[in-house]
Amino acid sequence: MSGKPAISGRQIAAGRALAGVSLADLSSKSKVPVATLKRMEASGSASPGPASERGAVRRALEKFGVIFLPEENGDGAGVRLNFTRRDVKQIGRLENEGGPARDDDVP
Repeated sequence: MSGKPAISGRQIAAGRALAGVSLADLSSKSKVPVATLKRMEASGSASPGPASERGAVRRALEKFGVIFLPEENGDGAGVRLNFTRRDVKQIGRLENEGGPARDDDVP
């Protein structure tokens, strides 16, 4: 896996949930059967399944924008979504669409 730390079943499940990816879509992208993905997610262990399957799942989730965060300085391992500068700019534009937020006049 090119020197990257192993991912856990919990990270796989969290990454998939965060990216809004179904088991079927992850299976299609990673070429790992749905039943195997379910076992990997349910295991919660530090290294569910063979390294080749973990690597395939990791690469597929990374294509969906998931970044795997290693355990560091006592903080647990995790996941987050990768936002590019373009994404951030687009989000900022959409957040301000319709003018500034104001209090509702509804009692």
